[in-house]
Amino acid sequence: MNTSRKIRYAVVGLGWIAQATVLPGFKNIRENSEITALVSNDPEKLEKLSKQYGIQNTYSYDEYDDCLNSGEIDAVYIALPNHLHKEYTIRAAEAGIHVLCEKPMAVTAQECQEMIRSCNENAVKLMIAYRLHFEEANLQAIDILKSGQIGEPRIFNSVFTQQVKPGDIRLQTALGGGTIADIGIYCINAARYLFQDEPIEVFATSATNGEDRFKEVAEMTTAILRFPGDRLATFTTSFGAAPVSTYQVVGTKGDIRLDSAYATEGEIKHQLTIDGETQERSFSDVDQFSAELVYFSNCILEDRPPEPSGMEGLNDVRIIQALEQSIKNKQFVPVADLDRHARPSMEQVMRLPAVEAPELVNASDPSGKG
Repeated sequence: MNTSRKIRYAVVGLGWIAQATVLPGFKNIRENSEITALVSNDPEKLEKLSKQYGIQNTYSYDEYDDCLNSGEIDAVYIALPNHLHKEYTIRAAEAGIHVLCEKPMAVTAQECQEMIRSCNENAVKLMIAYRLHFEEANLQAIDILKSGQIGEPRIFNSVFTQQVKPGDIRLQTALGGGTIADIGIYCINAARYLFQDEPIEVFATSATNGEDRFKEVAEMTTAILRFPGDRLATFTTSFGAAPVSTYQVVGTKGDIRLDSAYATEGEIKHQLTIDGETQERSFSDVDQFSAELVYFSNCILEDRPPEPSGMEGLNDVRIIQALEQSIKNKQFVPVADLDRHARPSMEQVMRLPAVEAPELVNASDPSGKG
């Protein structure tokens, strides 16, 4: 690795995810990364956060191209609403700037393909911010399944629910909101990396309790993904239920369960049962966001393709669109053109210390907790 150089980032979009996780994460990765610019249309955010993190260069969205061409950055972390991911990725690629983009990658598969094409044509790296691809508990679960300890994995089941406050962008269709795209993507991605395969058809149905906050998006959705070998993955997501984040994989000899499986902070717990005997293990709180940043910087410095790639993001969006079509048509929908590419592995584990929660500026947890 080229240790004499740091990758300089601009963080684009200063909402909750950027302020609560991404900006503090740079404290853990000073050896190969630094933040040199902020992009937002909120002057108060720019003023206070630039002082808080010692960042000299700030830009509005209208000045985004100025930021890209300033010579002050090598990469962008795009933390904007989903419907803006394509535009801001392509503009960065055309300026020769590498892109780390939040998930879901975009609103449609076509947008994802355009993002991949632009990054390839301009020889820049594109990575999608799947933080759990660097988190030990999830990667250990993959290894346990690969080892055959629970026999042949047959069933994946997951529940991922939370309360989302009224007015949040996740509740707005035009901004790419909805439970499947926002949190269901974690369940989809987990099923894919645990089964080490791609679904061939999907089914989904939604329900809503009638509250005003669910005028545009459904309160909850349940989905079924059929994988080759007649393996089934099911999950339920909700924006109107108590916080739960768990999955279980059942095999022919045993099962493994992860509690707080998709959490951004706190312990993640394993419960592995084989032949009626249960072993439990806890994985301590780590900084998942700095892990993906340091990994992406290494990919740039070493000129190697990142995993998770744009293709990983495209596969999930294709599945999300098929699920949305299933809800509309009330029938199973085949999923085609899913690329069987690189998967996350234990080689990507990074154990970076958790950082202290910062004071937020004009932003709050989407659940309304902060």
